[in-house]
Amino acid sequence: MPDDILAAWPLAPASEADWLADLAQDDGLTGYEAPGRPDAAWVLGGMYERGEAAEDSLNHEQSRDEHPGPGWQRLRWAELAARIGDPVVPQGLYPCYHCFPSAKEAEIRPGSIEWPAEGSLDRPTWDQLIRFLTEHSPQGTDTPCLAYYNPIIARDFEIGRVRFGRLGDAQSLFDNPEIWYTPSNLWAADHSWVVCTDYDLWGTKVCGPHSLVEALLTDPELEAVRLPWTS
Repeated sequence: MPDDILAAWPLAPASEADWLADLAQDDGLTGYEAPGRPDAAWVLGGMYERGEAAEDSLNHEQSRDEHPGPGWQRLRWAELAARIGDPVVPQGLYPCYHCFPSAKEAEIRPGSIEWPAEGSLDRPTWDQLIRFLTEHSPQGTDTPCLAYYNPIIARDFEIGRVRFGRLGDAQSLFDNPEIWYTPSNLWAADHSWVVCTDYDLWGTKVCGPHSLVEALLTDPELEAVRLPWTS
């Protein structure tokens, strides 16, 4: 399986990410945050709440963020925000560990919530995002894509790592045997959309046409919000 993933996503020249560097005016150390093209929304990373019969999260014993296991339920950001009286994402902030400042005062039991993965999407959210992009790309599973891994997660501080493949094979990137993170950036080869996952954040920015972003905001599985101050 690992060899199959790398065969489906061969290395591409690092220069393939130059357009993103120019667009973001950044060095891509933690990933390239593209501005809205012309629109953007953030997919919020999966968060889970422990039920009474749940055992310890499976993620305590592995490096990749999966569903935590039986008895754990998806906790939407909007639900937790309403429960403790916080905004989903405070004005001026990005989706990150600074969100939900009232959680401590709300006396949430330690270990009762598994917070989103930082710098990577969890498998259920990654799979849902790829499914969404496939449904909304004219070429569907055959959409040619490129994936960029920032130097921190690629452990290559000279240049990041770029791979080329099909959108239909993108779910497999979660199991990349070389890197334990989802890509920092994933984009259609025609630049019609680009996905941005910063190393320090709990969410993923999706930039593209208005129709794509509007569909993302109403998708029944993904939880997405507009954060105008990030565009």
